Amino acid sequence: MATVELRFSAQPEHVRTARLVAAAVARRAGVEEAVLDEVRLAVGEACSRAVGLHRGIGLTAPVRVVLTEEDKTFSIEVGDEVPMAGAGTGEASAGGAAADSDVDTEDEMGLAVISGLVDDLEVTSGESGGTIRMSWPVSGSSDLP
Repeated sequence: MATVELRFSAQPEHVRTARLVAAAVARRAGVEEAVLDEVRLAVGEACSRAVGLHRGIGLTAPVRVVLTEEDKTFSIEVGDEVPMAGAGTGEASAGGAAADSDVDTEDEMGLAVISGLVDDLEVTSGESGGTIRMSWPVSGSSDLP
């Protein structure tokens, strides 16, 4: 199992770098070429969401991206450090009450886009922040009959 961890300051200009790194690691892990655009888009949405949540409450902690290559799966976790009560980061944003409805709407839209791109998606949140975990199957030439 190989893991790459990326941390970046919550600035929108760093999201592009996270997308590029995710696509490169996914390609190396064996994710099919046809799926790489979905990986890029999903990571971009998840990172943009985390950046928005951090900036929305003035949090200076970095956004965390963990890319893990396993036997038959490539997974990405994007983590923020925004407490659940801080910005409506409830499970799959199921009606969390935030002070700003625009932030809530943007959060829900980002999660909707991600769920349309990723079959295996898990969104969690808690007192120490939230995590979006996404995974894709990898194709290994050694696994083929």
